[in-house]
Amino acid sequence: MPHSPRPDQMDLAASSKRPKLSSSSTAAAGGNQHHILLLREGKEEVEEEEQQNLLPGLPDHLAQLCLALVPPPLLYSVCRSWRRLLYSPSFPPFLALYALLSSSDSDSDSDNDSDIAFYCFDPIAAVWSPLPPPPPHPRLLLHHPSFIARSLPVQSVAAAGHLVLLAASTPALLPALPRPLVFHPASARWRLGPPFPCPRRWCAAGTAAGVVYLASGVGPEYNADVSHSAARWDPRLGPSASAAWEPVAPLRHGGRFSREAVEAVATRGKLCMVNLRGRGAKEGIVYNVRSDRWEDMPPALLAGWTGPAASADDDGSSIYVVDEVRGALRGYDWDGERWRVVVPESEQLKGAVQMAAGGGRVCVVNRGGSAVVVVDVAARPGRMWVVEPPRGKRVVALHVLPRMTRAES
Repeated sequence: MPHSPRPDQMDLAASSKRPKLSSSSTAAAGGNQHHILLLREGKEEVEEEEQQNLLPGLPDHLAQLCLALVPPPLLYSVCRSWRRLLYSPSFPPFLALYALLSSSDSDSDSDNDSDIAFYCFDPIAAVWSPLPPPPPHPRLLLHHPSFIARSLPVQSVAAAGHLVLLAASTPALLPALPRPLVFHPASARWRLGPPFPCPRRWCAAGTAAGVVYLASGVGPEYNADVSHSAARWDPRLGPSASAAWEPVAPLRHGGRFSREAVEAVATRGKLCMVNLRGRGAKEGIVYNVRSDRWEDMPPALLAGWTGPAASADDDGSSIYVVDEVRGALRGYDWDGERWRVVVPESEQLKGAVQMAAGGGRVCVVNRGGSAVVVVDVAARPGRMWVVEPPRGKRVVALHVLPRMTRAES
């Protein structure tokens, strides 16, 4: 995650906006003339700024190399041309939060599920923005009378700079998606991925080295072949003929991983997954990406998997888990085969339901989705702050991806 803007940075950004207009309490005629003069001067100032080079005396392509070394909050706050550069396709993007949001009062009313949508939180401007509408798709269900005590999962992953929506349920409790819905922040556009070998829900989903993996799950009805199957797809291949889903080695005991949504977390060239969260009896399994083989999970890793988990990046060596009961954030040490405490027990982290990581930050969705707690895991001790969703919304799923390209006025 990028640096979260501090209050002083946000004040600086607000004070840098031009033109600056002041109201006057003089006579109406004189006040109107003064107002028009200010508008004219402001327009001329903006036009003059747009004609200037990014850095005086340097061509823009060299200036961009220099400005890429400047922290994004500073670029945002200095001037309009630098702010436009910060969101341009040619400039290195900072990281942002992408979340699936739903109405915060929909817990008891499944009719409100139709308002779920993806949003992006820009940590530099400190604003939430809706993503463009995705291609037409069946309604995604979050609540059903048959599951009063729980929400139905909508499964998505972040892979190779893409947001990929993989699985959900329809009102008839059938798989909602025949193929992935893929959002590319750099172009701010959606597209359709290749058809699934078998549409499914309540599956294991994750990414490793930019490749999407899907395993187990339930199709239109339970099928042993589907529950043992696994496949992968590289979203970087685009719509080419080679972009189809490719089968990988089948799971052992696949039926045990089709009871609920399972997060497959990548670390050291392996995908790690646990079939049940919390402190109860559970089973863990590891997929070795290089050897295309399923392995048993190390006992210490399984024992400490007591809540939502995420890795620092999709092929990184750090894997984090939040204890959903005690509210402690821990990281797994593969060399020592033990868990280390990153953040001691915290009330803010108790009841964690979702988790994402990237850029030295771990982002945790609290119970009810009313807030995202961001932890700077590079700091000692871990520094925390809270990002709230838009008013009337709650967070259903969360990812860390590059910011969207957009025109900045």
